Amino acid sequence: MGRCHGNRLRHHPARHRHRRQPGRRDRMTTRIQRRNRKRILEAALEVFSAQGFRGATLDQIATVAGLSKPNMLYYFDSKEAMHRALLDDLLVVWLAPLRDMSPKGDPKSEIMAYMRRKLQMSRDLPRESRLFANEVLQGAPRMTDVMAGDLKDLVDSRAAMIQGWIEAGRLAPVDPYHLIFSIWALTQHYADFDAQIRLIRGDVDPMAGAEAFLDTLFERLLRV
Repeated sequence: MGRCHGNRLRHHPARHRHRRQPGRRDRMTTRIQRRNRKRILEAALEVFSAQGFRGATLDQIATVAGLSKPNMLYYFDSKEAMHRALLDDLLVVWLAPLRDMSPKGDPKSEIMAYMRRKLQMSRDLPRESRLFANEVLQGAPRMTDVMAGDLKDLVDSRAAMIQGWIEAGRLAPVDPYHLIFSIWALTQHYADFDAQIRLIRGDVDPMAGAEAFLDTLFERLLRV
């Protein structure tokens, strides 16, 4: 009995080592998969933002990612899947500043803060902005459900909030929807038309003076 008990004790750690080892491999595999997925989406963003959805190819994305096409297709089974994943991630970031507008804040401060955040996103996320713009220019075929659903609902709610501020005499009377559209146009222009601005202004930072100009513009527009 003593020898049998001793044998069980000697084998017990080995059994535990055997059970732990797959867990470590699984965690390592998961880390590699996350890293490769991020690598593929980064490459897809680069290609889609430059070529548009129709002009982008799986071969181009695989080359930029530094992966074989079969390896890449293990993570995303199509160009459409990569594009949709990018758009889904982008919309979360894109809509956050609009969601963060608070009805309890000072109306002008809330709108100005939203404008500044959108301008900063054009500086920090120009490829993402162009990805979104390319999709919309094609009629948003891969985003129709989201734009007619979540995006519309959010814009409607913020337009109603702005209209409430106007009716309370806290903002100048402007069309809330056109106010939101103008913020999009005047901030995203710096990302979507970056090449045009650089050709006109040469070596000058395309964003130089943009915030000060937009501050003045919207301050005067909204002043009661």
